[in-house]
This record gives sequence, structure tokens and C-alpha cells, in this order.
Amino acid sequence: MENYFLLEVGVEELPSRFVESTLTQIKENLEKSLKENRVEFKDIEKYGTPRRLTFVINQISDKQSDLEEELKGPSKKISVDADGNFTKPALGFMKSKGLDKADVYFKQVGKDEYLFGTLKQEGKAASEVLKEIVPAAIKGVTFPKAMRWGGKNMKFARPIRWMVALLNDEVLPINLEGIVASNVTKGHRFLGRKEIEVFSIEDYFKQLSKNFVVLDQNVRKEAIKSQAEEVAKSLGGEVEIEDDLLEEITYLVEYPTAFYGEFNKDYVKLPKEVVTTPMKEHQRYFPVSKDGKLLPYFIAVRNGDKHAIDIVKAGNEKVLEARLADALFFYDEDIKKPLESFVENLKTVVFQAKLGTVYDKTLRIEKLAQDIVETLDEKEILNDTLRAAKLCKADLVTNMVFEFTELQGVMGREYAKVGGENDAVAQAIFEHYLPRFAGDILPQTQEGVALSIADKLDSIAGFFAIGIKPSGSQDPYALRRQALGILSILLDKKLDINLEKLVGDALDNYDYLTFDKAEVTSQIMDFFIERIKNLFKDLGIRYDVIDAVLSSNLNSISDIHTRAVELNKWLQKEELVEMLTAFNRVSTLAEKAETDIVDEALLKEDAEVKLNSGFKEIKAQVEGFLANKEYNKALDAFASIKPLVDNLFDNVMIMDKDEAVKANRLGLLKQIYDTMLTICDLSKIVYK
Repeated sequence: MENYFLLEVGVEELPSRFVESTLTQIKENLEKSLKENRVEFKDIEKYGTPRRLTFVINQISDKQSDLEEELKGPSKKISVDADGNFTKPALGFMKSKGLDKADVYFKQVGKDEYLFGTLKQEGKAASEVLKEIVPAAIKGVTFPKAMRWGGKNMKFARPIRWMVALLNDEVLPINLEGIVASNVTKGHRFLGRKEIEVFSIEDYFKQLSKNFVVLDQNVRKEAIKSQAEEVAKSLGGEVEIEDDLLEEITYLVEYPTAFYGEFNKDYVKLPKEVVTTPMKEHQRYFPVSKDGKLLPYFIAVRNGDKHAIDIVKAGNEKVLEARLADALFFYDEDIKKPLESFVENLKTVVFQAKLGTVYDKTLRIEKLAQDIVETLDEKEILNDTLRAAKLCKADLVTNMVFEFTELQGVMGREYAKVGGENDAVAQAIFEHYLPRFAGDILPQTQEGVALSIADKLDSIAGFFAIGIKPSGSQDPYALRRQALGILSILLDKKLDINLEKLVGDALDNYDYLTFDKAEVTSQIMDFFIERIKNLFKDLGIRYDVIDAVLSSNLNSISDIHTRAVELNKWLQKEELVEMLTAFNRVSTLAEKAETDIVDEALLKEDAEVKLNSGFKEIKAQVEGFLANKEYNKALDAFASIKPLVDNLFDNVMIMDKDEAVKANRLGLLKQIYDTMLTICDLSKIVYK
């Protein structure tokens, strides 16, 4: 049988959001420590439930590999005195490394000799290594919130109650601050045995299965999904399953059983999100629908079997009924007056102490949204955009959103429709929050796009103006997410917007604050550039390509992305190294030029005359291709100048003794370099 190591860490129920990250961290800690300690293994499997974190190290070696390491000490001049005896530095080196005099020798390194020693160390048994690294791997997990218990020094998300550790069917008594590993595990909290003795890895999986524990999270997840689909089918509908909610429920249960509940049909008349939000966010239920319309059912998952399932069903129905009754009451109260009537109440809600109220923010959004619409020359949407801007935050002070904050934007859209606003205004109110998180949908209407950018940019501009900027892992106002949201919209819609001008417009709306506009604009642009780099890297673009295209101005993020994609492809050419070598020489010399003026009367050498003539033709071609955004063709056209550049460098002394001739030649190279920059900065490209 191949060697294996089984580790189970038994805990009080972990919050579901912690389980996957804890499994990953412990696995990575074990992998790193095993490699550092020279213990070979095939792989590590991880399994998790709310009560247990399990790891299986497959094909682990019996012992560490032996260590033989050559260590360098002080130079011979320092190591030996005039009588040939070892000095204190030499003896100190030997002592620190566990070496004897017989183990050391001198070896030539460069011009001097140095003291060396070979350290030989026989590998320890894998069992001894595991006793050391397992506690460290567990203690090395970080949590947003952790706790101590029972007088222990270690912290964990919840108290650790037991451990199982088997190395090839033998108990390995690992000690974790008094919690000593054994071969005793526990079954399901209510359905299984409280103590179960296991004698092998096969026995471990078998006993857990017998005691109502589905250990493999993937199996559990698939069981929940298939059971929910089957239950929904029996009700004549389809279950709506979101991946995040499915994963959360997977880590809430050890033995899943899906069942359905019912609620009053009258609630179905409410906007769908009003019903499904308390269902999903508060109760962890799956909605059931047919042809996109909500049915008066929900599907829940019990941590147990079907015993007394009717009682469980009734209890869940009662809890949801109370939630939906509240929602219906709030909805009925809110629609008694138009959405616009809530706007005045925004004056009582502080956005940020120095940046005013949410009402003040809506006024700034109106101004900035108008700037965006006019920049895009889409005046036909101006009235709807400004109307949506005025109403976009009004739902924040409604009863519904006060109770269910997740519904901001959603209720704004619904209340706008009820109040008689047109579809464009209603949809823009909802879309101005988009994207709300990574991978979220983007606004699709022109009004929603303008409003979303205005809202996010207003926040970024305001916080930077008062000196509140993201630092390290600290970003309490989610400015990074908002910047990425703006960039994602600009890319998705291929909008030609001068971002720097827009930042200036946003800062102008804070004219009552005291700040250096030029300095804050520069800070915000640097902030956006970092976000662009991260976004482009995620899209598979090389870091040096990103640097090359960012040498252009930020008039259009979409255009920069197109350039990056084309340059990424163009760099696959076989003759790349030779081309970039030539253009780097051009770049280096062009930086020495004081002017780009070329006096053709000073062009005496045949090579420089031909280069000047050829460059004029090529520049015209490049400009034509750039006008049509044909960047690949522009790069090819520019690269065609290489033979003429090589000819110049081979036959002409650029740094001529005659200052006028030298300046003229440098001016020609600067013209070539400046033309290159209209496409990208090829000198930024890393090549071998």
C-alpha cells in the first residue's frame, strides 16, 4: 500500500464563508512546509464541512531526503592567523553550522580563498516532520475575525475540539496546544454517533458515510443541486440557483435534504426581487419559478434526513411569512407617494462629513452626468438622464430599502415605474449602481452608463480631494471597485472619453473644498492607471505591453485596450528581437535631441537622406492606419523603416563633431521616435 497521511480537524460549526478559504490556507501551508522540509508527496486532497476540515496527503515519502549542503564561511585571510590556527570568526562559523575542523576546507573564489564546509544531515522520518509542521499549518490560518478559547494561545475562527491523524493506519499523536490527535472522529451532530473509532483511511470514509456525513463538498453540492431541481420539478417549476448561495448552503450542512415550502400567492404580485431577496439573503432559500415568473414556493435544505420534515417545513414557512409580510407592508406604504417625494429626505442622510449629504451627491451626479452626455454627443438622452440622476438615490430613504439594503436601486426602479416614470428613467436608476461586485452585470442603457460613471467618479474625486485614498489592503469606501467599474463600462461600451478631463469635471463640483486640483487630478489618474494595469493583466495582456500602450494618453480606455491586444499579437513575429533592438537605439538617441526640426540641407550622407525620405512615406501610412484604428497594420508600416534605420547606424556617425549636423540627425531620430509613440512605446517591450 502507498503511504498516506490523513488529518481531520474537528471544530465547532464554522461560518460557511470561512470553510473554503480555511481549507485552501491549510493545504497551501502543508504543501509549502513539506517542500521546505524535503518530504516528497504526490498531492493533497481537501474536504470540508461546517464541523470538520480533512486533508489526505497521498504517496508521502517515509522520510526527508538527506541533506548535503556546501556552506561558505569567511575568507582565508580572516579564518587563519599567522601561526596557521583557526581564528574566532572561523570557529564561530563552524560552531553555528555544526561543523568540525575535519569538515572544513579552503576553496578559491575569484581572487581569494574562502573557508567552506559540507553539511551532511540524514533525513528525519516523515512522522517527525508532520508532528512539527501540522500544528504550524493550522495556526498559520488567518481569519477576518478569530477567537481564543480554553486558555489557549492560538486563535481560530471557532474552537477546535478534536483531531484525527493517521499515518499508514497508525495514529500519529500530533499535539496542538493540548489537543492530541487520535483515531476517534464524530458523526453528524444529531444523526451520527458521538465517537467513532477509525482504523484506516478507507474505514474513515466508510464510517463517516454510515454516520450521515457527506464529507466531499463537491458531492454535497451536487446532491443539493439535484435534489432541489427534483423538488422544483415536482412542483411544476424550475429552481433558481445562484452559485454563491449554493456554495454557502453546501458549507452549512453535512447531510443535505432538500424540501419545499409554500407562501401566500398574494406575495407573488410584489416585484420579484422583493420576495426573493429575503428568501435568499436572509433565509438561504432557493426561489421557484416558471417561465421567469415566481411561483409561491421555496426550496430549503435541511442538515439532516427526512424525519419530521413536515414540522421543519412549517417552521420555515412561518419564518418566511413574517419576512414577506413586512416586505408587503413596506411596499404598500412606500407606493402611497411618488418616488420624487423622498428626495427631500436625502438632505438628512450624510454621505461623508466633509462631502455633504446624499442630496448634495445627487446634485453633483446631475452635473457630471450632463458633462458625460454632452461629451458623448448624445443630447437625446439628456432629459431622461437628468431625471434619473435626481431620483437615483431616493429609494435609500424608503421603508423597504431601510429594512432590506440589498434592494437599493431595485426598489428605485420599481417605485419609479409605479410612479409613472418612463422605462429609460426607471432602468437608469437601477443601473447606476452597476457593477456592484466583480463579475456583476454592466449597465446597458445609455442613461444608465452615464449615471453609473458619474456616481462612481464623484465618489473617487471627492474622497481623493479630502485626502482619503486606498492604501495597502485598506479601501473602506471601495474606491478600487468603483474605479474598476468605470473602466469595465468604458471597455464594454467602447466609449471615447478623455478620462483626465472627466476627472477634472468631477473635481470642479467640489469647488467649496480647498485642494490642489492639478495634484489631486494626477493622483487620481495614477490610481486609474494602476487599475488599468490590473484589469489588462486579468485579460491576459503582457505587463510590458501594458506599459508600452500606457505611454499614449488616456483619451480612450477602449482604444488603449485595442492597441494592447494588437501589440500582444504583433509581438509573436520571429524578427521581433532585431526590430526592437533597432528601435531601442532610436529611442536612446532621440532622448538626447533638443528639437525635432530637420534641416534637409544638412542631410549630407546617402543613408540619412534615404531615411528621411522613406520616413515621410512611412509616417503618412502610419497616420492613415491609426485614423482607422488598424494598429496591427500601423505597427507593420512603422517596422518597415528598420532597414533604413540599420543603414543609418551602419554608415553614419550620429554624434558628429559638427553640432548642427549632430542636432539635425538627432532631430530626425526624434521624429521617428515620436511617431512610434503615437502607436505605443516599443522601448518598453522586454525581449531576449
